[in-house]
Amino acid sequence: MLLQNPALHAGITSPVGALIGGTLRLVSQGNESALLLDDGQREALLRGVFEATYHAIHPTRTVFDTNRGWTGRLDLLASLYPDAKVICCVRHVPWILDSIERLVRRNRWELSKIFDFDPDGTVYSRAEGLTGRTGLVGFPLNALKQSMHSAQSGRLLLLPYDTLTREPARAMEAVYAFTGLTPFQHDFDNVVFDAAEFDARLGTPGLHTVARKVAWEERQTVLPPDLWSRYESASIWRDPKFNIRGVPAV
Repeated sequence: MLLQNPALHAGITSPVGALIGGTLRLVSQGNESALLLDDGQREALLRGVFEATYHAIHPTRTVFDTNRGWTGRLDLLASLYPDAKVICCVRHVPWILDSIERLVRRNRWELSKIFDFDPDGTVYSRAEGLTGRTGLVGFPLNALKQSMHSAQSGRLLLLPYDTLTREPARAMEAVYAFTGLTPFQHDFDNVVFDAAEFDARLGTPGLHTVARKVAWEERQTVLPPDLWSRYESASIWRDPKFNIRGVPAV
């Protein structure tokens, strides 16, 4: 949807997050040559990763970098870009696991890099892998929990999947209000996006394919009841007792 607005840049996860992590490792004390760098140089090098990646885009468009790791690096992000904000797209965790499981079963003729091309996995082992501390779901979930209780929590907006699919116009209005960007009239019946080559390399065709029309679809889960119950309480943003800093949700 964001790509419909010519004033914005968005896409699948860019290499910026990984490059920032790699640069941090090189300029930290684990590297003996880090002694030759001061904090000003470190900051310039890290900002240079962003500027080099988006040099042809940044002067004219607002960048939405969709790496799931930014909530774990909010202090760094705020220092580099004081006006930075983070929109956290959230969904009830069992439904995330359900969607990935459906994708795995649909791609029955090949194995997925998401699960290290394991030929012997089950829905249970896949759920455990996804929700582990470095997993596709577990890592960003823990980073989100960290950011919701950080000094930078005011930079966050929670955007639930249910709102986005049931009321896309209201969801996007909230995004523009939160970011301070000029509102744009989106076409929710003609959303087009795919990353076929990227998904093919992951052994997971269809991972980034989106339906043309933004709409809510009822369905029955493919997760066994005990597995669903195991992750029922993982969607912590639903719990007012957890969201003690009052991070807003659309």
